[in-house]
Amino acid sequence: MERQNVTISLPKVLLKRAKVVAALREKSLSELLRESLEEKVRETTGYKKAKNRQIGILHEGLDLGTHGSITVSRGELHER
Repeated sequence: MERQNVTISLPKVLLKRAKVVAALREKSLSELLRESLEEKVRETTGYKKAKNRQIGILHEGLDLGTHGSITVSRGELHER
């Protein structure tokens, strides 16, 4: 995988805390940032895929076993 360096600007407090987290996980700051970005990208693309899949299901509709016809009236359903 080809890599490219980037420059980012972070608040000093955040940078210090991130370095501590990276050290606790025995990782470099670059590795910690890369993993965090990869997770965010996966979440976003996974969400979009799931959303599109669910919208497709809504458009198609679900087979509830009625084969498109309702044989019971509303009144019959609510009789006590």
